[in-house]
Amino acid sequence: MKWGPFVLGDIADIQTLSDAIETYKPMAIFHFAADAIVLESTQNPAKYYRNNVVGTLCLLETMTLHGIKQLIFSSTCSIYGTDNLMPIQENHALCPITPYGRSKWMAEQIMDDFDKAYDLKTIKLRYFNAAGADPEIEIGENHTPETHLIPRAIQAALGLRDEIVVYGTDFETRDGSAIRDFTHVKDLADAHVLAFNYLLNTQQSDVFNLGTGSGTSVLEIIDAVKEYCGASFAVRLEKRQAGDPDILTADIQKAQQILKWEPKYSSLTTIIETACKWHQSISEVTV
Repeated sequence: MKWGPFVLGDIADIQTLSDAIETYKPMAIFHFAADAIVLESTQNPAKYYRNNVVGTLCLLETMTLHGIKQLIFSSTCSIYGTDNLMPIQENHALCPITPYGRSKWMAEQIMDDFDKAYDLKTIKLRYFNAAGADPEIEIGENHTPETHLIPRAIQAALGLRDEIVVYGTDFETRDGSAIRDFTHVKDLADAHVLAFNYLLNTQQSDVFNLGTGSGTSVLEIIDAVKEYCGASFAVRLEKRQAGDPDILTADIQKAQQILKWEPKYSSLTTIIETACKWHQSISEVTV
């Protein structure tokens, strides 16, 4: 099976986790399970602490019970907060400002404690902005509700939404909109494989930023989607959201030097092209 066996369950259900581990006997765990909508986390923090923190604790406890000592963790740049020097290095002070960011920070701290107490080694991969779709157009982003910029812009270009909202045009950036570091999901997937091999070889916990080292503005993304799709759509400008930094980009030298990782698919053209093809394919199926 191309994608491997699928087991439906709750990360907080230790029995389900134990059954899956006993059945498949994994060498290591890749932990992607989390809620990840920043605004929702401010409105419903209990959900985020329950799923992202308590769920992670249940996973780590189950791993310890079964003697699994290796974990690759999907973390986030949200743990850095907003008072940052760009590009951000892994040793930058951590000061998350949202329940989502704090839940990921807490999960990282729990992992550090499990390392000291139980010798459970973790590679923490701090994503900046994951984007794009599988180059073979078999899998891609399809959230409900959709909160990510690129899918929302594409949906507007395809006539699936009336407009797209831009929050903030008074940032200290080249066009007044926020600048973010977008990384193709294929590059992120490759980084996970390299991180796993590194963990197997070194048996050392570590942390790596995953980005490109450069940024693209919100308005530049919208213009790129319009150009690729050959469509225009309404853009509504609103005030910036509290705590939203002007620029958020990654220093990726550590991942380059230690993991030998290079983002190969993360040009804006490739990101927009693969994402557009994916959304066009699912919109055709829906119709």
